Amino acid sequence: MPVDILEKAPSVEEVLREVSRIKTIVTDAVEDGVTSAMKALKQSREAAEDAIDETRRRVKQRPFEAMGVVFAAGILTGAMITWISSRRR
Repeated sequence: MPVDILEKAPSVEEVLREVSRIKTIVTDAVEDGVTSAMKALKQSREAAEDAIDETRRRVKQRPFEAMGVVFAAGILTGAMITWISSRRR
């Protein structure tokens, strides 16, 4: 069943309708993507704020433990910097 190319050429109106339909589909997809991104950003921000609040609460409950953790992190950071700078020479 071969298709005759000259059988029926689409009219300008049909092409414009199809273009309009495709434009609507693309616009809806972009809007959905933006909405999803904004929702993910809001959830990430809330999670970060919750983590900060939890950290503040723990520091208030155990201030000496928090100082020990910060001290240990400083020692490790200093040791890593010293090790990296000594390897470059």
